Amino acid sequence: MTAFITPLLPFIRDSFSLDYTKAGILMSAFNIVYGFSQLPTGLLADRFGYRTMIAVGISGVALFGFLIGVSTHYLMMAIFLVFMGLMGGGYHPSASPLISSVVDEKVRGRALGIHQIGGTASFFIAPLIAVGIARKLGWRGSMITISLPIIVYGIALFAILNRWGFGAATRTRGQIGAGEQSGAQSDQNAGRVRNIAPVIALNALVQIFVYTTVNFIPFFVVDHLGGTKETAAVMLSLAHSAGIWSGPLGGLLSDRIGKVPILVFTGLITGPLLLLLSRTAPGFSLAVVLIFMGLAMYMSMPVTESYVISHAPRGKRSTILGFYYFASRGGPGLLAPAMGFMIDRYSFRVVFVLIGLVMSAASIALSAVLAQNEYRARRV
Repeated sequence: MTAFITPLLPFIRDSFSLDYTKAGILMSAFNIVYGFSQLPTGLLADRFGYRTMIAVGISGVALFGFLIGVSTHYLMMAIFLVFMGLMGGGYHPSASPLISSVVDEKVRGRALGIHQIGGTASFFIAPLIAVGIARKLGWRGSMITISLPIIVYGIALFAILNRWGFGAATRTRGQIGAGEQSGAQSDQNAGRVRNIAPVIALNALVQIFVYTTVNFIPFFVVDHLGGTKETAAVMLSLAHSAGIWSGPLGGLLSDRIGKVPILVFTGLITGPLLLLLSRTAPGFSLAVVLIFMGLAMYMSMPVTESYVISHAPRGKRSTILGFYYFASRGGPGLLAPAMGFMIDRYSFRVVFVLIGLVMSAASIALSAVLAQNEYRARRV
């Protein structure tokens, strides 16, 4: 549902006569609230269980997606995007701990990577579906058409999780699963909770800069490169297609060679990729850069989740993950209006160079901190 917004932005922009700043505000209306809502919903998931938060995160989002589809002016749409973000905040702080609690810690990265396939496949397919429906029914028809089956699915999943025994606070199927049986090691690791902060900071920066930039790709393709809206949708799909394979790959590699090397790798390549984006041309070069940007964004997600869960006390995993999702999901909401404003005043290429330099400097500094923390932890 949320993956439909970005590919439809050129249609929405034409409908409401928006500039880049106002388009960025629309992105922020969802992303800022989506990020902030991770904090209280992560706490609620630890206290009251995962099932309800997951169901609301699906059906609630779809309900407001339907209302976006029937909105008639800019302000109404922005308000509904705010409520969509509020509804969506409970999903990730609930789903990742639930999955982790029923799998052995040795395969946790792979399990979270497999879970990521669903969301990233949606972001890969959604642009193509959204634009295809919009050509026949308009952008409102796209939002309305896709929202109805998602509402039904969220309700059905709630019933399935209830039947399988998922629902009680910090309890899962059979009350204790493989992940909880291996939880003693996680509690031992909790003494290194201070190491979580640079991990969250590095991955949040990757998510913020890459996700916000990718959201502007449809405008970059249509307005700057002279491509069609269909081409813009294909480029957007390519960026998200990397998540289908890079998430599971990152999880697998992190289980085998460690989480920190993967996080450092994805952080260090992000800045140069943003710099390269400023020099791309329509076609092959743009496609390659976008695929690698998607790799950096999606490969680091399950690795970061696995790291946080391994180092956080069992009763606070959703809460700490809430802070991570708050930063990584809410950050793009803060950056998008500023990025739109700068594009309006300067150009796409100038902005891509600027954020590429900032990301490069930050990733080098945080990677050095991570490497030092990892060295000290191994010595202990």
